[in-house]
Amino acid sequence: MTATAEGARRAPGEGPPRDAALALGDDALVLSHRLGEWAGRAPVLEEEVALANIALDLLGQARVLLSLVGDEDELAYLREERAFRNLQLVEQPNGDFAHTIVRQLFFSTYQHLLYARLAAVDGPFTALAAKAVKEVAYHRDHAEQWTLRLGDGTDESRRRTQRACEGLWRFTGEPFRPFPGLMGPAAAGTAVDGAALEADWLASVTDVMTRATLAVPEGPRSGGWTAGAGRQGIHTEPFGRMIAEMQHLHRSHPGASW
Repeated sequence: MTATAEGARRAPGEGPPRDAALALGDDALVLSHRLGEWAGRAPVLEEEVALANIALDLLGQARVLLSLVGDEDELAYLREERAFRNLQLVEQPNGDFAHTIVRQLFFSTYQHLLYARLAAVDGPFTALAAKAVKEVAYHRDHAEQWTLRLGDGTDESRRRTQRACEGLWRFTGEPFRPFPGLMGPAAAGTAVDGAALEADWLASVTDVMTRATLAVPEGPRSGGWTAGAGRQGIHTEPFGRMIAEMQHLHRSHPGASW
């Protein structure tokens, strides 16, 4: 068991809200799988190891969170697509390396800010967040350093990184929408003030993009022209193929063991 897992199982209280635990766990599980798709394909050996380590960290978080509310294997491998509560951002295909890095920057910045807040209050996710925030700080730093290298690199790397920012921008409003047991207006007494979290996220991401000589996209992040209903079980078209691949072995050989 990882340190994160041990901490989470010691969390005080009567147990976490099921939907919130699924949301956080599904974010980690789905992004872990996406990063795992880079195995054998990363641009350099060092990056192969780095992406694999991040994927394993996220998988560890997912196992803890899902096991808090049910059987982790059943929740990962036997749920239908509409039962997953992950953000649409994390289910987006890897694309090229720049696309993966920008997705990682957007998500890990959000996750780091979120876990720092959850660790600072007494709640069902306090212990987990206190452990996981250290891992996520590394994920965010890794994404930031690569964003700086790619954005301030060659014309080609900058073009691809800017294209990734533009393409993923419309998914970045969803993480801050109200969600039961996790996020909402400060006055509602929820664990995290979504508006304040979003302001901090935007400031942090803008700072990294500016230093990387990238333009902050002008497109909307919320409203009718944006994407994002993963928390409600509505997912994008690539997610179905990803889930089918992820669940194929378990569904084909139920009860099998190594």
